[in-house]
Amino acid sequence: GESFLHAMKHPLAVLLLQIIAIVMVARLFGFLFNKIGQPTVIGEIIAGIVLGPSLVGLFFPDVSSFIFPAASLGNLQFLSQVGLILFMFVIGMELDIGIIRKQAHGAVIISHASIIIPYTLGMGLSYFMFTEFAPKNISFLSFALFMGIAMSITAFPVLARVIQERGLTKTKLGALAITCAAADDITAWCILAVVIAIVKAGSFVSSIFTIALAIGYVFMMLRVVRPFLIRLGNIYTNKEQLSKPVIAIVFMILLMSSYATEIIGIHALFGAFLAGVVMPPELRFRKILIEKIEDVSVVLLLPLFFVFTGLRTQIGLLTTGHLWATCGWVILVAVAGKFGGSAIAARVTGESWKSSLSIGALMNTRGLMELIVLNIGYDLGILSPEVFAMMVIMALVTTFMTGPALDLINWLMPDKEKGEEHSLEKARLSRILLSFGTGLSGRRLLRLAHQMMGRDQISNHLTAINLTYNADINPWQIPEFEKETFRNIRSEARKHQLEIATEYMPVKDLQKAIAKITHEGSYDLLLIDAGKSLLKGTFLGSLLQAGKLLYPPNLVKTLAGSKKLLPQLIPVNDMMDEKAKTFIAEAKGNTGIFIDKDFDEAERIFIPMVSQGDAYLFDYALQFVENNDSQIAWMAADTDVEYIASQSERLKIIHEKYPRHIEKISNRPIDKSILGRYDLMLISYETWESIASTREEWIEHIPSTLIILSSASKTLQSRVQE
Repeated sequence: GESFLHAMKHPLAVLLLQIIAIVMVARLFGFLFNKIGQPTVIGEIIAGIVLGPSLVGLFFPDVSSFIFPAASLGNLQFLSQVGLILFMFVIGMELDIGIIRKQAHGAVIISHASIIIPYTLGMGLSYFMFTEFAPKNISFLSFALFMGIAMSITAFPVLARVIQERGLTKTKLGALAITCAAADDITAWCILAVVIAIVKAGSFVSSIFTIALAIGYVFMMLRVVRPFLIRLGNIYTNKEQLSKPVIAIVFMILLMSSYATEIIGIHALFGAFLAGVVMPPELRFRKILIEKIEDVSVVLLLPLFFVFTGLRTQIGLLTTGHLWATCGWVILVAVAGKFGGSAIAARVTGESWKSSLSIGALMNTRGLMELIVLNIGYDLGILSPEVFAMMVIMALVTTFMTGPALDLINWLMPDKEKGEEHSLEKARLSRILLSFGTGLSGRRLLRLAHQMMGRDQISNHLTAINLTYNADINPWQIPEFEKETFRNIRSEARKHQLEIATEYMPVKDLQKAIAKITHEGSYDLLLIDAGKSLLKGTFLGSLLQAGKLLYPPNLVKTLAGSKKLLPQLIPVNDMMDEKAKTFIAEAKGNTGIFIDKDFDEAERIFIPMVSQGDAYLFDYALQFVENNDSQIAWMAADTDVEYIASQSERLKIIHEKYPRHIEKISNRPIDKSILGRYDLMLISYETWESIASTREEWIEHIPSTLIILSSASKTLQSRVQE
């Protein structure tokens, strides 16, 4: 027992336990905040505060001291600093200096104003806070300079992702905000390096010497190291050529740059940032490096920094109304300086009020970059624990308000021009929308659409979208992912001489995205691939399904008899993934769900009819007959269904115009031998649910299947649920 306890207290065991706890809690909070429309980083920062003395340490001190013993915090800090060095290196690489060089006159004014105005206000605020809140051994100049820079930071990575999530990447507003934030970041980090040099040096002569060394270091990085790296980037442009020795050179430059700035006295993070900035401008080279580093730094190491910040943040220190009032002033000055300053500067450069306020809201995003600056201030002894807590709260509030502020601006100032533009775009949009997961399923979905609708009908009127759950995709990677995602479907379109519009959408709220897409586009048919259920047939899948039964609303309905027990215990649609099910629930209009079984040609189509409402399937059958010369065979479950089906206008048209293309199969049990004759099965969603819930044996032997859910059925279902 003693040896076990001793092993648990070993520094490595403690560190591993800390990493496990931190990553789990950070991902959970990140997911929850994503669900309410906030950046993941907000959830991760909150996770850090929750694990710190403000919550877990306050209410569960034993748990806190077990997971985060005071002696272990040094190891956690060093590991989090390594994560920050890698992260700042990536941030440096994400900044495109070429864009900043070519930036418009407006962007120069906005980015400079978004630093000068909050910096001035921050120094003004420090005058009132210095006597009461500054640590005793810190000069007013150091405190004021640092408060100024802390008010001036914009979180470039968070801003880039907000712009991406809102579909603003290719708009004038998005491009301007990104350029301003990039210029802001470089300027702010250079000013921060000067501030750190002044604070660390102490005397005026020492600070001048430190700044001179820093200028010499920057000159060497730009004039000596960068030309060498540009040649390296021109030679090594793909993953095969980027061998371990080349990666080793890159890492050595990163580490030596960080080491140089640390010993000069302007912090290792500035060295990591500049090492990223001087990396080869060759985009492929940077993308490969970012891919190699980003996941480890962002998923594994950055959460350690959030929690380390949380362990330092003692919100409990703000015990009086006076302290909270001071915190309110800090937030007010931060918002007035950054939001107000950027918005006014944008307006002066000729932007509309809506665009100016939107730029102000985006530039006011502080996020992770602010926390990095605050931790530097805390380590240097410039910020007391009380001021540190106030500034962390300010960072959270200003980042949290970005999304709601943009929504409010859009609500107060609806874009009339956009409405007219949208109506024109709507007229051009396809009447068919394809949504797919993998490139291969997209190709087969297009093949199906082509055979059903014919080339003449869908030429220039077809749109394909790919919704990916990964809202954290680096904006740099989107063009490459987009190209790869649609490669197969574009190849298929060329083969059939079709024109197709494509849209790649990283989303964090699938339901909202689907509702928006289907609301904005008047599609005759939405075609989606069923995907593959991740947990189908697994023990975990069965466990989750049983868990659904125990969910209180479902349990009440089951006990009341309004829900059957068997379909809940056995998954009904385990041939569909969650994305397909969400489309079914949220999409407006007619929806077709395609289960692909190596689909090639819809020459022979089978239509089982179980309910009297299935007759609309002949609308789709007629399309296949007219455009693909398909042979249709249909079977009715009973005489009532057969009679209703026989009255269908579409069936009559097929009989009159294409008598050789339609046959009725006499009612008999469906089995493998029948299904084996056909390339495609057309079935209504209601019939599919009924067959799937009774677990018919033949369901495993179906050919490729198109499940149709009509808009009329959807309306009826929603009324029944209400």
